Amino acid sequence: MSLSEERNLILKAQKGSKKSKDEIVLRHVEFLKFRIRRIVLPHLFQRFKDDLLGEAILILYNKIESYDLDYRNKYGDPHPVKFTSYIWKRIDGFIIDFVKNEMRNVELTSEMSNSNRMDICIL
Repeated sequence: MSLSEERNLILKAQKGSKKSKDEIVLRHVEFLKFRIRRIVLPHLFQRFKDDLLGEAILILYNKIESYDLDYRNKYGDPHPVKFTSYIWKRIDGFIIDFVKNEMRNVELTSEMSNSNRMDICIL
């Protein structure tokens, strides 16, 4: 899709067109999958891929609303940006944070489980 077509679709989405929002999201699902596969280790990918994709799709919907169609560079000149360029850092940051939190939860659960075993052994 050309930049002008993409920006036109985003404009419609920002004006309330659910169909346009859905189309933007559908056109970027493969990008989301690519970013998830690129960042997440294979064994974690199998475990968390559905949760990651679902949350990333929600982020896309929010980013459509915040995309600035009037963005200007530091010199004040109009500087249109592809939507993937606009979202990739946010998506990557989300993926990293999600996996960190999930791994932290796994560690806590493991520690609690080991602690419970120790309590049982002491009794």
